[in-house]
Amino acid sequence: MNEFLYATLGTFFGCFILVPMLFGLMRLFGFYAILTEGECRVYVLFGKVVGVLREPGIHFLWWEIGPTSLIVNFLGRCYVVDMRLDQLYLRSQAVNSEEGAPMGIGIWYEMYISDPVSYLFKNADPQGSLSANVSNATVRCLSNMPLAEMLQTRHAMSQTVRSEVSPKSHEWGYQLGSVYIRKVHLRDGGMIRQIEEKVVNRLRQVTSAIKQDGANQVSIITSSADRQAAIAFGEARALGPAIIGKALQGIAQDPQVVEVLFEILQTQHLLESKADMILVPEKAAMQFQMPVGSGVPQRE
Repeated sequence: MNEFLYATLGTFFGCFILVPMLFGLMRLFGFYAILTEGECRVYVLFGKVVGVLREPGIHFLWWEIGPTSLIVNFLGRCYVVDMRLDQLYLRSQAVNSEEGAPMGIGIWYEMYISDPVSYLFKNADPQGSLSANVSNATVRCLSNMPLAEMLQTRHAMSQTVRSEVSPKSHEWGYQLGSVYIRKVHLRDGGMIRQIEEKVVNRLRQVTSAIKQDGANQVSIITSSADRQAAIAFGEARALGPAIIGKALQGIAQDPQVVEVLFEILQTQHLLESKADMILVPEKAAMQFQMPVGSGVPQRE
């Protein structure tokens, strides 16, 4: 039981204390170094670059740097540089169009470190210098462009800015990647309001013209329909008398039917007139007397 306990304690002490201490001492004395993806190390001794490690993995410094790796961590310095791609967006860079309109351009660009030694020792702030260079190139190259071209040719403007900035940035070890003009806008609030008013007025005019054209089309269709309906009704009214006349012509061939028909029509006309009628029997003797003070005849 004691042997098992001693073996367990020895294994724990060796694996978790001695081995990390051994590897730490080996890294301290420059025996090896481990680089992750997108990482670069620059070793400087007495003001001179003695080694640059770029590839990820395990590097044996005694083999790559030489005997100076024993003292570089004590008397020198190790710079760890991030080589990964970075991005930045510059908002509303002030430019003027050819027509004098104050415009703002938002530019997005990528950047990465191409030469770690130049990045560390040729410029104190390479990222700030690159940003200022992109801003200056944007203002210098894109000013005095026609407003229509400025609003439509973003790809060409992006290529212009990139070709202007790339040679200078490469000298500082900071390479410019993709450049894209993301936004072109007006910076004057009064001009923006005037354009909005013009657009609104134009939309109102177009809407009114569309409504008026629709009303005109409806009027034309309605008038055409009314005209056709009037023609059809006129033809119908013209056919009515012809039909009645033809029917009467057929009836007139029989005198008895004609006589009875006209008596019925006369009777119907009298009934519809609502006039006062006096019915007198046929062959009746009648005498009318005019009473005194009366204008109505009386029968005796």
